[in-house]
Amino acid sequence: MSVWNPDNIRDVAESVGIVNLNNDVTENLARDVEYRIAQVLEEALKFMRHGRRTLLTTQDIAHALRVLDVEPLYGYETTRPLRFGEASLGPGQPLFYVEDEEVDFEKLINAPLPKVPREIAFTAHWLAVEGVQPSIPQNPTAADSRNLELMSKGPNANSTLAAMSGNGNVAVKPLVKHVLSKELQLYFEKVCGAFLDECSEEYRTSGYSSLREDPGLHQLVPYFVQFISEKVTHGMKDIFVLTQVMRMAEALVQNQSLYVDPYVASLVPSILTCLIGRQLGGNADLSEQLALRDLAGSILGLIARKYSHASHTLKPRLARTCLKTFLDPSKPFGAHYGAIIGLHAVGGVEAVRVLILPNLPTYGSLLQEGLADEGARRPEAEKVLELLVGVLGTLREGGPALANGHHGTVTDDLQTQLTNRVGEFLAGQISEGGDVQLAHAIVDA
Repeated sequence: MSVWNPDNIRDVAESVGIVNLNNDVTENLARDVEYRIAQVLEEALKFMRHGRRTLLTTQDIAHALRVLDVEPLYGYETTRPLRFGEASLGPGQPLFYVEDEEVDFEKLINAPLPKVPREIAFTAHWLAVEGVQPSIPQNPTAADSRNLELMSKGPNANSTLAAMSGNGNVAVKPLVKHVLSKELQLYFEKVCGAFLDECSEEYRTSGYSSLREDPGLHQLVPYFVQFISEKVTHGMKDIFVLTQVMRMAEALVQNQSLYVDPYVASLVPSILTCLIGRQLGGNADLSEQLALRDLAGSILGLIARKYSHASHTLKPRLARTCLKTFLDPSKPFGAHYGAIIGLHAVGGVEAVRVLILPNLPTYGSLLQEGLADEGARRPEAEKVLELLVGVLGTLREGGPALANGHHGTVTDDLQTQLTNRVGEFLAGQISEGGDVQLAHAIVDA
């Protein structure tokens, strides 16, 4: 028994002049029609699914007919849904038809003519000549290239740069989807909470020890680096938070099981901010601020020693940044303190000899003005002077940084040579200390 009505077969047969069909013939033809229709619908549904749609269109039916090597129907190539009307020819004989859209003839006549389409044309231009893009209208300009560089490239990218490029509302999906197990997510939350727990020193120590020694934390490294960056950016007035995230960075770098090389470029800006930042911790004590700068300097030196083999420009870039801050008279003495620590940590004795020592005659005058100030600059200037004397002490062969050498009287000749090397003010400070060995080391450097 066929679902398709055999009477339809008889109606079609009579329309082409075939009458008195056998019932067995109509039954077989009805089954064949049912099979053919199901075959067409099955192929049409494939086109619908591949088009990621849930509505079957006449275009899908046409594609299915072409695949089955059947001449497609004509007159139904439209994207608008078809509206079917119903007419009655008699009792129990409804007739369905496609309703035509009614068009006002007067509006159709008075409507403006459509624009004449442009003729199809092809042009050729040089995209690049020997690797250089020519400056022609078809190629992007330098401004367009800069806008592409400023575009936000991830969910955590800088929104300010995106706004500058005019693409602040563009949503960019990450290329790689990170999937963390619940255990790693719980570990990340616990460790971050431990570092920022002000009530329990033991809890913080446990978190530091775990992050420094535990293996198997490779997937969490970018999340820890992002956490450090966010806390430094939004917690510049909280000296405790800054100190703890620097200890977190120190633990990451000291962990022998982690591969931190790809994330050094993202980690260094946070460390430099805590090293040579203008204001750290708001109204925190000077000793706490300098302790933070000392910690950041030691981490920077550790990074320079551990990862300089992977990037030959790492040390020069770090030293250049610290030297720029050291030579900027508009920066506070706290930033100068961090810059001196950074230079010594990154370059060692050679950086003191080549970068710090030649600039001391000019810097001595600035330091003298700071020591003469009775305000908040004087304590910082005193700490910078103490640090400078200690760093210059590394020029002595085999002597520790803050140890005094042989005490005695600095001769006039030695005093003159010392003044030529470090300036009158710093030469007087070293002479008052009576460290003859340090004076000789500076002159001979």
